[in-house]
Amino acid sequence: MDMQSPEKYLEEFFHTRIPVTREMGIRVAAYDGASLTLGAPLAPNVNDKGTAFGGSLYSVLVLAGWGLLHLKLREEGISADVMIHECDVTYSLPVRGDWEALGRFADNGGYAGFLAGFRERGRGKVRVEVRVMAGHRTAVRFSGSYAVIATS
Repeated sequence: MDMQSPEKYLEEFFHTRIPVTREMGIRVAAYDGASLTLGAPLAPNVNDKGTAFGGSLYSVLVLAGWGLLHLKLREEGISADVMIHECDVTYSLPVRGDWEALGRFADNGGYAGFLAGFRERGRGKVRVEVRVMAGHRTAVRFSGSYAVIATS
């Protein structure tokens, strides 16, 4: 039995299977079964203006959604490929320091509806919403659809 916490497991997965995540300093801050929080430091992700590089923010947003879905499927004992299908990102405020991205399924029935369809067809799509905050204001908003295909 795997006694490793979901956070430790996912961070190790990212750093070994997606090596750029280690260089970016991405860490798995929290997972509670309904949401996933990833953190990243400004220093390796800074742009020419001294704020977080949009590409780095985007990567953390995509990974927060992907990681949430990966952990939920793992809890269900489901082996599947998860891929970003499409997304919308809005950059509203500059991110001037280290940041965290909080990901949640788009609505209360989103994951349950996806899971029922996935179990029936072996594939499906589900939407995840992710936010990066600057104080009490949303700095970056992400809404992404992930495609999932059973592998076994």
